[in-house]
Amino acid sequence: MNFKYSAHAALAGLRTNKSRSALTILGIVIGITAIILVMSIGQGAQDLILNQVQGLGSRTIVVIPGREPKGPTDSAQMFSDSLKEKDLEALKNKANVPTLGSVMPIVFGGETGSYQNETFRLTIFGASEAISTIFDLVPREGIFFTDDYVRSRADVVVIGSKVKKELFGSSDAVGERIKIKDRSFTVIGVLPEKGQVSFFNFDETAIVPYTTAQQYIFGIKYFHRFMIQASSEDSILETVRDIQLTLRDSHGITDPSKDDFFVQTQADLAARLGTITSVMTLFLAAVAAISLVVGGIGIMNIMLVSVTERTREIGLRKAIGATNGDILKQFLLEAVFLTAFGGIVGIVFGVVFGYLASIGLSRALGVSWAFTFPIGSAILGLSVSTAIGLLFGIYPARQASQKSPMEALRYE
Repeated sequence: MNFKYSAHAALAGLRTNKSRSALTILGIVIGITAIILVMSIGQGAQDLILNQVQGLGSRTIVVIPGREPKGPTDSAQMFSDSLKEKDLEALKNKANVPTLGSVMPIVFGGETGSYQNETFRLTIFGASEAISTIFDLVPREGIFFTDDYVRSRADVVVIGSKVKKELFGSSDAVGERIKIKDRSFTVIGVLPEKGQVSFFNFDETAIVPYTTAQQYIFGIKYFHRFMIQASSEDSILETVRDIQLTLRDSHGITDPSKDDFFVQTQADLAARLGTITSVMTLFLAAVAAISLVVGGIGIMNIMLVSVTERTREIGLRKAIGATNGDILKQFLLEAVFLTAFGGIVGIVFGVVFGYLASIGLSRALGVSWAFTFPIGSAILGLSVSTAIGLLFGIYPARQASQKSPMEALRYE
């Protein structure tokens, strides 16, 4: 019996019991759908995160206080007060870092802002005037603060679009005063809708001079970050090296393993975040793949029941000349066709649900969550589902092929 005839016989057998065939592939469909959905969402999350990181520009370098964490237990070391004013002055010295384009100290935290009877929980972002250039922030109304405001610790604030909406509604905000931590700040600018840039949502942010934030809001004398721009992309590695040498000299550190700070470039950060999201996505996909094994066991059980029910059919076919190999081939093809079809249906469902999830996440989170079709995962899922059909279909097919034609014909 040639392959074409065996395939035709296998399809005819599946069409005879459509309902059972549909229920048989349900586990495969669910498993492949879950894998495609997880991989699609995971890739979308990775693309979103990397786009946010790259939005700062490839020349941006971030200095973070504390020792660089090597694992989950080291994360507490990031909360350090090791970056001080003397470090800022040392970095600004061109003799120390000749390739430095600009340096901006940052302090940040959450506080409640209020205007008349309205309150809103906002993110305080203390920075220098360079923030408008680094993050491409141009006020929709009013102006941005200048270096004079920073040096004089002025009580001025530039607010995000959502802060303006929550506190002022449709009224003008520029020139009004809002209270932050029992201190009045004059609103000098309102940002347009900006959304998420890097890890900051500027729509919910109040930006003040870092000197003001340090003294009057947070009561600290250190910085949470230094954001630095190299003079060119070619000088990034040289700038990083000079930053490390300058800060070690400022902190009296001779052994690099004792650094109480660490430096990240955008390429480093993108690589780390990409690795983290990839590992998490693969882990979740592996969990979802367990249902494929369950589906394979279900197919084996149903095929065994089918062999028992079709004993007389097997005996009749053997009586008219079908060999053990022909029977084995037919039942094995039935299992493969079932799982392959289940894989195709699962891919279609996974794509549909992934697309709907991307739309829902975009609206719920207010970000541009792009839908990504994981073609590699789709091909792998289809291959795995077909392989499961072969693996779990061999035993039932062999049981069918070993039946004696005389005993099969006498089976009631």
